[in-house]
Amino acid sequence: MKRILFILFLALTTCLQAQISGVVLDEKGEPLVGANVYWAGTSTGVATDFEGQFTLMPVKTTNRLVASFVGCHNDTIAVMNRAPLTIVLVDEAVLDEVTITERKLGVLKSRSSAFDTQTIGTEELCRAACCNLSEAFETNASVDVAYSDAATGAKQIRLLGLSGTYVQLIQENTPAVRGLAQNFGLEYIPGPWMSSIQVSKGTSSVINGYEATSGQINVELLKPNTQNPLAVNLMFNSELMAEANIMGGWQLKDHLYTGLLAHYGGSYMGMDENHDSFADMPKVQNANLANRWFYKHGNYTFQAFVRGLYDRRRAGQIAHHADTIDNPYLINLNTWRVEGFLKNGYVFDEESGSSVALITAVSYHDLNNRYGLRNWAANQLNVYVNALYQGNFEGGGLIDNDHRLSAGLSVNVDKYGERLALSGLALNLDRLEAVPGIFAEYSFKYADMLSLVAGVRADYSTRYGFFFTPRMNIRYTPFEWWTLRASAGMGYRSPNTIADNAFILPSSRTPHLTEDIRQERAVNTGLSTTFYIPMGSKQLQLSAEYYYTYFMNSLIVDMDRDKHAVYIYNQTDIPNAKSFAHCAQVEASMEVLRGWTWTAAFRWTDVEQTTFNSTTNRYELRPKALTNRFKGVITTSYQTPLKKWQFDVTAQFNGVSRMPDGFETPFTWYPQLMAQITKYWRTCSLYVGAENMTNFRQDHPIIDSFHPFGPDFDASMVCGPTAGWKIYVGFRYDLERPEE
Repeated sequence: MKRILFILFLALTTCLQAQISGVVLDEKGEPLVGANVYWAGTSTGVATDFEGQFTLMPVKTTNRLVASFVGCHNDTIAVMNRAPLTIVLVDEAVLDEVTITERKLGVLKSRSSAFDTQTIGTEELCRAACCNLSEAFETNASVDVAYSDAATGAKQIRLLGLSGTYVQLIQENTPAVRGLAQNFGLEYIPGPWMSSIQVSKGTSSVINGYEATSGQINVELLKPNTQNPLAVNLMFNSELMAEANIMGGWQLKDHLYTGLLAHYGGSYMGMDENHDSFADMPKVQNANLANRWFYKHGNYTFQAFVRGLYDRRRAGQIAHHADTIDNPYLINLNTWRVEGFLKNGYVFDEESGSSVALITAVSYHDLNNRYGLRNWAANQLNVYVNALYQGNFEGGGLIDNDHRLSAGLSVNVDKYGERLALSGLALNLDRLEAVPGIFAEYSFKYADMLSLVAGVRADYSTRYGFFFTPRMNIRYTPFEWWTLRASAGMGYRSPNTIADNAFILPSSRTPHLTEDIRQERAVNTGLSTTFYIPMGSKQLQLSAEYYYTYFMNSLIVDMDRDKHAVYIYNQTDIPNAKSFAHCAQVEASMEVLRGWTWTAAFRWTDVEQTTFNSTTNRYELRPKALTNRFKGVITTSYQTPLKKWQFDVTAQFNGVSRMPDGFETPFTWYPQLMAQITKYWRTCSLYVGAENMTNFRQDHPIIDSFHPFGPDFDASMVCGPTAGWKIYVGFRYDLERPEE
């Protein structure tokens, strides 16, 4: 017992399991993504991830492990112990110095997981400029990212039709974009820093908390034990914005690695293409520096991460209108952020997979924002601790079945100091919330046919009292070519009235806040199916899904009641009020020829809630304002043999939602087209691309822009792109990691 208690106070990352693990590489030492690893003579196996790594449980019938990859000879290994494996696959043929190679997949959807999860790797991220996380989903149909207002450049994310406040956005299983970071947090994670992104729809694991209502997005950063000793990414676009990233990871001594991630981005020229007196995009200076440590020896693993960030934005009415504007409306936004985590873990017994872990994360976020005469000053201290035990156990009489139990304790503390000063109104929104909790999760897997994950949490909030979070995810594969998934569970969140709705600040709307802000509570259920259809030597992946989210209570932001005000109240404040979201999506993807991939998808959403109807003067169930009804995506990519050139094209077709009462919808839908050409060399690449090539944009999205201090000024009526086309050029360099 003393031994267990001692290790629970060490700080973790991932719990090491009593499974067979390893990495699959090619002859050059590069990881092979999507390689098949399976036990000989069985259907039990997995595909390698974006780092070429795999883990799988042993079977009783054989110890012979087979690794295969298209274009390579299969390799069979006799597994004698649980030590990590390194498998190198050799090319099948080399003809006149031309090597037959297979393109790495950019997006992988797990066949064996009970969760409906897509993994977006570096191959997909490099298909666009991807300066930060907000630009990582341009080729993805499931996730929307759009400007939340037309003045500050802030972006918001949507998943299953719901805003990003209902998505648990974490960074390596620690809190990331939440609270005060909600407004610009997507831009605080540079694209070149990311190694992969996991997008899980519906209710996710209870291990990471109770906040995932519509889904979870986890960002994995580069790790010093696997990243190259030097990597550089430079980008410049036609809006005179430039970015530079320098990354590196080095081994200092046996078992000890360190890494550095540095980023600077800036735009220095205000542009006003629609001549409404306001800058189309803010001038930005962003500096981001992180240091990371990794240590692994025997059964012990340690990681440490620390990051500092400064972000400055200047927007509003710009200089060349100064001769006609006596008192310009200026927007000054300043943010400082420091964060870090410690992760340590220890494996007690490899046979049973018994292990313990502790994750500790701390962040401090400080902002001082001015919008004309309005001032919002706030800070947030977040402390997060998660202690976890995991282990396998025997159970049942079935052959080839796995049982796993995860259980632990967590504490999340948020301390806010927040002031909002408006014309004639000053709000003090200081608050403290501590949420200790306990959780348990049971995982069951039977061969490749069935996976089930059932979990429950019990938490206590110092603001809202006790609450319970049950969740279940199940996968059934009756045939190798057909997979079914179902999920159901609850999600909770503590609303942040201003941070969640900062888009209303660059306007003259007067906020009316209910005094008793209650916890948001919702049930999410979902069904999905995926077909893997052989098409000659290729395979068509066809999927369909439907998710329904029903709120017992939500924080309703009512912009219909008054053009000059916004009313924020609890759903339960209005008798018989409702709030829900339907989301259905179909998607097809295929490599039609070697190196040439196509993906087509269409998503329909119906998000409704009870708000005031200014025409009938009563509360009615209505489509949520400023939430698009559909999205279509067609994206294609071609990579030449030997990866010399790559061509990427993506077309989007976006539906427009209902505008708030008193405003007319300017269009019914809008198209966008993006393209990029990349030239590869051995250690570097040059890419040139264009965004919004259709040059479609919402004309004059800022209402009454020449009278920003008047009662009608409003920059929040955004339902489409606010900027036209832009061209960018970039350069990537990677110094290859030496063989160890």
